Order: sequence, then structure tokens, then C-alpha cells
Amino acid sequence: MAIIQTTSRQFRDKQKDFFDLADKGEKVVIMRGKKRAYLLTPVDDEDFYFTPQMLDKIDRSIKQVQEGLVTKIETEEELNQFLDSL
Repeated sequence: MAIIQTTSRQFRDKQKDFFDLADKGEKVVIMRGKKRAYLLTPVDDEDFYFTPQMLDKIDRSIKQVQEGLVTKIETEEELNQFLDSL
């Protein structure tokens, strides 16, 4: 599998072709200027799905915040102290 590299201008002009290539599993890299690049990747429904375990973790985290069972860190110094205590 080759990596296909294109410019943002070429991508705009031929979007359908690049989307088709990505759908077929090709790696499409879109260059934006000389220092920025983006990888075109298809996304499936599964990529947006939260598992029951993840939803449970989110619910527990929300409860912890509501009960004040969190550590509030506002400065870099507080962050360093917290990390040093682990």
C-alpha cells in the first residue's frame, strides 16, 4: 500500500477521488503548506459508539465531581506537586 500525498488545493479539486482512495484503504496525506499535514481516514459508526463500560465510567466520574471527590489543580506548581506525590 502506497502513501498518496496531495496538496490541499489538489484535494479540493478532486475530493471524490481522494475519498474513494481512502475508502479502499489507501493512506491519503493532505499537505497544507510545508509544515502541516492531515491523514484522510474513513470513520465508521463504531468510532462514535460508547460502550456500556465507558458510559458507566462517565456516570461515575460525574458523581465524583458532584460529590467534590476531585483534585483541583490551577497552577503549574500545583500540577508538579501533585505529580511528585504519585
